Amino acid sequence: MSTTTPDEAFAPLGRDALDDQEYADLVRTVTGQPDAEPADVRVEPVNYLIGTPSTEALLRVFGTARLADGTTTRWSCFVKKLQSPRHWSQIELVPEHIREKFIQNLPWRLEIAVHEGDLKALLPEGMRLPTLYRTDVHDDERAALWMENVDQAPGPWPLERFERAAYLLGRLSARRQPHLVKPLLPRGDVETPGVGLRYYTNGRVMMGALPALADADTWRHPLLAAAVCSTGDHGLKDDLLELAERLPVVLDALDALPQTYQHGDASPQNLLVTKDNEDEFVVIDWGFDCPQAVGFDLGQLLVGLAHAGELAPSTLPLIHRAIVAAFMQGLAADGMSVSEEEVLYGYLGSLMCRATFTALPLEILNKTGDAATLAIFEQRVELTRALVDLVRPISQKN
Repeated sequence: MSTTTPDEAFAPLGRDALDDQEYADLVRTVTGQPDAEPADVRVEPVNYLIGTPSTEALLRVFGTARLADGTTTRWSCFVKKLQSPRHWSQIELVPEHIREKFIQNLPWRLEIAVHEGDLKALLPEGMRLPTLYRTDVHDDERAALWMENVDQAPGPWPLERFERAAYLLGRLSARRQPHLVKPLLPRGDVETPGVGLRYYTNGRVMMGALPALADADTWRHPLLAAAVCSTGDHGLKDDLLELAERLPVVLDALDALPQTYQHGDASPQNLLVTKDNEDEFVVIDWGFDCPQAVGFDLGQLLVGLAHAGELAPSTLPLIHRAIVAAFMQGLAADGMSVSEEEVLYGYLGSLMCRATFTALPLEILNKTGDAATLAIFEQRVELTRALVDLVRPISQKN
């Protein structure tokens, strides 16, 4: 363990560094030992590429404490530093004329509301929130959550885990229908069906991704051109642009479907599985706090690991079939009666809007074209093709 002083160890936390009493209180809370005395401590930044404007930093704190019986115990916690997107280091990437609306529409306090509200009581058995140890909220639209450091089970997700996750997400959706609950963080027009996905699609997809996908120079770039040639998928550009013409119709159809409040970002990376209980999910990083078409959560469940390069795109059709059936069972278990056709449209239509046009990593086109980067582009071309083939049938229904 580090021999630095607590003040030195907590330096990476900046404004969220703890004083001696706060540090002692934290140790006693985490260990559950009211007489525990802090000993060594160190803070480590989490090696994770942060893509959310409302996340300032992710860190883990590790320490030891002396107990009343003379023994020493180890403890740890996870610190998530939150911020208004106003403080995002890349806020200048958002066009100035829509920047303030972007700032207002991104609910940076949502995770605080998750822990302060009654969501915990709504989670079906098999899902839980991470234990929250302390919350620090600052006047300048910043905060820090000190939470359980989940010790995750290693290895890939088996198909049965995808099915269990889909089943529990179905139960959660049924319990969070608009006539049963309110938003976690009430604000503005957040109770309007589909408002979150529509805002995302109009901005990130239509204003950001589609102009780049329509630009011939994008496809001539050596990295993307080589990936297309390697996979032989020379029709991908035309298929994407044809699909894009259906976006307004699909968004309208999604808003007309049965709606529920869902997790909002239910990728496997946000459904943590612990070493101690592989049948339980510790649910983190909630998003899209508004009604969405039933089935919305299945899109991120399907694509999350493939998007991270941890799952072959060729496995998606098998997982797709399994999670739809399991989600339907979960809905029925909590009394929500909808057709499979409605779930399929809500799931695949949302997946089309949210992930299909942004799967190609155009943001790294200017990276050095080494073998590793080319492999990423090849995998993402395959992923984009898998998504296009999955969503195209539903896009043609209206």
